[in-house]
Amino acid sequence: MLEALTGTGLAASAGMNAYIPLLTMGLLARYTDLVTLPSGWQWLSNGWVLAILLVLLVIEVVADKVPVVDHVNDVIQTVVRPTAGGLAFGAGAGAETVMVSDPGEFFGSHQWVPVAVGVVIALGVHGVKAAARPVINAGTAGFGAPVASTVEDATSVLGSLVALLLPALVLLFLLGFALFVTWVVRRRRRRRRERRATREKLAQASHS
Repeated sequence: MLEALTGTGLAASAGMNAYIPLLTMGLLARYTDLVTLPSGWQWLSNGWVLAILLVLLVIEVVADKVPVVDHVNDVIQTVVRPTAGGLAFGAGAGAETVMVSDPGEFFGSHQWVPVAVGVVIALGVHGVKAAARPVINAGTAGFGAPVASTVEDATSVLGSLVALLLPALVLLFLLGFALFVTWVVRRRRRRRRERRATREKLAQASHS
C-alpha cells in the first residue's frame, strides 16, 4: 500500500512539474540514506543525469511563469510530464525509503505496470493544470500565471518529499487535488455561461 502511495504522489507531482520528483529522488538517493533506488533505476542518481534534470527544471520554471508562453509549454509538456510520471512511479514504487523497507514484490514481475499507472496519473494531473491556467490567466489579466506556477512548483516539491518520506499523507494530497479539480470545473462552466450570455446580448443588440 505504501509503495502505491509513494508512486502515486510522485506521479502526481510530475503532472505539475516533470523534473521535480525525478530530481528529488535522484538527489536523496545520491546524497542521503533516505532513499535507495531499485537496481534498474539507479541511473537517476547519476551526476550527469541530475545536472541535465536541473537545467531542464530551470527552463521549465521560467517558461511556466510567462503568460502565453506557459500555454505553449503546457502543450510541449503533454508528452514530457506523463513520461516523467511513469518514470517517477516506476522508480518510487520500487525504492526503499524510511517508510518502505521491502518494496520488491509489490508489482510482481510486471515491471511495465507501475510505469503505465504513473503515465495515466501524471497525464490526468497535467490535464487539470493545463485547463486551470487559462482560467487563472483570464481572471487575473495574466498576472496570476507566475503566482499559480510558483504554487504548483512548491506543491510538486512538497508532494515529492511527502511521497518518499511520509507516503500516508499522499491521501491528503489527493484530497486537495480533488477539491482543486472541482474548483476548475466550476470556474470553466461559469466562464462558458458568461461567454454565452455575452454572445446573446450582442446578438440582441445587433437585431435591435
